Amino acid sequence: MLIRRNEVRELVDSIHKSGKTVVATNGCFDILHVGHVRYLEKTKSFADYSIVLLNSDKSVRSIKGPTRPINCEQDRAEILSALRCVDYVVLFDEDSPKQLLDEMKPDVYTKGADYTMETLPEADIMRKNNIKVEFIEFVQGKSTTNTISKMRNN
Repeated sequence: MLIRRNEVRELVDSIHKSGKTVVATNGCFDILHVGHVRYLEKTKSFADYSIVLLNSDKSVRSIKGPTRPINCEQDRAEILSALRCVDYVVLFDEDSPKQLLDEMKPDVYTKGADYTMETLPEADIMRKNNIKVEFIEFVQGKSTTNTISKMRNN
């Protein structure tokens, strides 16, 4: 379910008051593939509720360049919301979800295993708020970049 950014803190507080936990992750999730699905399923395994912080179209263009995203933010949010391992989706415009993570304070945050605590841009927020970080291995050969490349070469 897509929720507004200004509602996420209240949602997390409500979940915590009910004695449940929240895991958050973030990304562009432009062309959904099996690597994304496995990553999101693993993310959900760390808490009762999962919240995907989804880069808006503006944010994706800033990070990936003018030809991205392939799918608009509303379509990406709807597709993610349809997955049973995703409970909530929140759009954000910045390049990094640091401020949003600082506001919402999930119990757990997941990131791809290409990061470490030393290279994680959000590490200071994680430490400040005592948020546990889990790094998830990627599925070899599965990425949006590879999918786009394959489409261009056919």
